[in-house]
Amino acid sequence: MRRTIHRAGAALLPLLLVVAGCSVGPSQRPAVAYHDSEQQVAPAPQAPKPQPVPPLGSAPTDSLNWQDCTEQTRAELGALPPGMTFSCSRLLSTLDAPEAPEQGTARNSLIRTGSGRVPLVVVGDIGGEPGTTFAARLATQLPPEIRGTFDIVGMDRRGTGESEPADCVPPQQREQIVGFDPRATQREELDELLEAVLAGSQECLLKLDERLQAYDTWRTASDLEELRLELGVPRLHAIGRGEAGRLLTTYAERYPGAVGRFVIDGAPDPTRDSMGQSEQQAQAAEQVFDVFAADCLRRACPLGPNPRQAVSDLVERTRTAPLPAQGTTVPAGRVTQAVLQGLSDRNSWPALAEALAAGSRGDGARLAALTAPQVAPQGVNPPWLDGDLITSCNDTTLRVPPQRSSELAQDWVHRFPLFGGVAVQRVVWCGSWPVPQQPLPTPRRADLPPIPVITTAHDPKALALGTDHLADELPTGVPMRWQGAGHGAIARSTCITDAVSRFLVRGVPPTEGMACPE
Repeated sequence: MRRTIHRAGAALLPLLLVVAGCSVGPSQRPAVAYHDSEQQVAPAPQAPKPQPVPPLGSAPTDSLNWQDCTEQTRAELGALPPGMTFSCSRLLSTLDAPEAPEQGTARNSLIRTGSGRVPLVVVGDIGGEPGTTFAARLATQLPPEIRGTFDIVGMDRRGTGESEPADCVPPQQREQIVGFDPRATQREELDELLEAVLAGSQECLLKLDERLQAYDTWRTASDLEELRLELGVPRLHAIGRGEAGRLLTTYAERYPGAVGRFVIDGAPDPTRDSMGQSEQQAQAAEQVFDVFAADCLRRACPLGPNPRQAVSDLVERTRTAPLPAQGTTVPAGRVTQAVLQGLSDRNSWPALAEALAAGSRGDGARLAALTAPQVAPQGVNPPWLDGDLITSCNDTTLRVPPQRSSELAQDWVHRFPLFGGVAVQRVVWCGSWPVPQQPLPTPRRADLPPIPVITTAHDPKALALGTDHLADELPTGVPMRWQGAGHGAIARSTCITDAVSRFLVRGVPPTEGMACPE
């Protein structure tokens, strides 16, 4: 099943409209058998049964050309555990653009580390650091049992990192989009954001052409399948953090027979559309900020007796007077984005408080550093915004008209004072984007192995209730809960990490509904 995309006319540039045909599907009536002139209804087929935890599999017949890249990885991550080495390669798969189905070539950058013989693929959020960086960083934090059993393999998703990066939004528009006023609620104000996104997307269409609509989760799932084949393994074992959980469930719907030991660590709510997911993220971020503020008070952090008010005042001030920083400025939107970025890792909360306090004193350097990866290249890696924008809009069929955006902004900014505005802006991004004809599949297969789904109580990017809904919707989902804070529990919670290790290494599923303390 291929996802055909209609290209919208006035949205970007005059585009060719691809019209998908319709056909009558198979009859849904029960099968009928005839015997001795008596009509008999054949028994209804039995529902598929869940599969057991699959074996790890034999040693793979890897056909990829790996080259040592330890020093490059050390330069990116800093100090590495003693004896830890990395190798890099490149995966070639089919681009499969809407205008050229099953044609063209996509090139994905790969990294590998570990002393085991069984590949364990690690994928992360499309809007965060590149997949190779995320996998390498996580590998340094995983227990020896996992590193000794598996080769940890990371992949830069289409349009990110070194996987033919979508470095196409002009710097001016990129700065405008990321720094846009998070308290803008009027139609005229939001139209300025839409114009910036439109200008950026036009440049992306000119640079990427048919590749633009081939950067999505549906086709990235086929990249994972090609990776499995190149690795020479019968089943894919994988960890998906955050939005990458949707990538793994899409893969499972498309290639159910190739699903190995999957773990999903925080994920969007599959029962909500992209607008509902953005609203949930705003709600989650507000809740996590309250936990951050309480922690700040316990530590007597430099934000004073009311951290929320201190940050709110900083956002208000920078709406009209951006903070100075070397080579750039930090307007209100970047202040809010810096808070979101800092909340994702509880270990960074003291540094986030220091950066916000410095901002209150008029120094934007630390806040600029937190948001720099979104707007500027970092070494060989392109800005995060471009791949996030393209993939996010290619993945959703929802398009909100401008007048509705203003109504949403007024509501969300009122209900979620710090983060409602940036959540609405993500909805606005896709207002003039070509609309995919078919949404991503809903997790529904009942013939999969057990899939642990981890919920973090205070995750700024995935509302706990939303991840719980994924565990409920996934017929073989096994819910696990961590009462801590941050984006992702693996390698942060010893309790969760031990349970995941038992599942991945020894095939022992966690107890359904198990809860781990903070």
